[in-house]
Amino acid sequence: MEPEFNYSSVASIVTAAEKSGLPISAIVLRQQAEQMEQTEESIYEHMRKNYQVMAECIEPGCNKDLKSTSGLTGGSAFKMRQISESGKSLTGSFLSGALYRALAVSELNAAMGRIVAAPTAGSCGILPAALLTMQEEKQIPERDCVMSLFTASAVGMVIANNASLAGAQGGCQAECGSAAAMAAAAIVELAGGTPKMAEHAIAIAIKNILGLVCDPVAGLVEIPCIKRNASGVAGAFVAAELALAGIESAIPADEVIWTMKKVGDAMSSTLKETAESGLAATPTGRRLHEHVFGTAREAHSGCSGCGGCSS
Repeated sequence: MEPEFNYSSVASIVTAAEKSGLPISAIVLRQQAEQMEQTEESIYEHMRKNYQVMAECIEPGCNKDLKSTSGLTGGSAFKMRQISESGKSLTGSFLSGALYRALAVSELNAAMGRIVAAPTAGSCGILPAALLTMQEEKQIPERDCVMSLFTASAVGMVIANNASLAGAQGGCQAECGSAAAMAAAAIVELAGGTPKMAEHAIAIAIKNILGLVCDPVAGLVEIPCIKRNASGVAGAFVAAELALAGIESAIPADEVIWTMKKVGDAMSSTLKETAESGLAATPTGRRLHEHVFGTAREAHSGCSGCGGCSS
């Protein structure tokens, strides 16, 4: 009989996986099939289609002429892919490949191509880039990559139940931080790591992005969001690499998630998707707002109200 678990904590999921001797993805798939009264294969097939949507974002997202509706972003994935495939990348094709895939999904999202909420549109490129890079660069079978989405989903559900996935509530740490944690756990599983290693990767990924504000220029999920997706997937691989090496987080994942909520609660509302502070309140951020909407932001809408940013 499979041990019972819920999504109230990462620890409960890890314990259930360890007791069953199965990867996290396997026990999540089995539980979901039972709860939804469907076969495991039908649930898997639904997830496979989600993965296919992610994969289909890469080529159009790398189009050199791609531009967002606002005109502020587009073309970065093309440039990064050129460097990656030329062999001139500082970090090699593996990491640079992850970077261009994260940019591609994010830029296609901004251009209203395909919206992949993983777990949000603002963090849409991190998880797809991690898994597609593992498949392409490490020759991981597609089925394993699809299965790892169940592991990532379980992590997202725990975060949603105990903190937040929304930048408007918890800042960008809740979006890109959660996505990086989800990706890190999936990467660990794909690399043959244990459920406990996945737990440490989750903690490390969130700790490394803790406190990140949500300050979209002109209120659009483009600047700095798209480049944060590239940073987020890099952070996911860092966390997974450390965990796979046997490096542990001194603070348990569930306590890190709890901390993320507390930090988000303490964060000023001007730093939670309101575009009233941070990068959105810089002189350039204000000019870009005016470029898109034809009207300037009020000088007093910055972080201090002193108007210093506009002078």
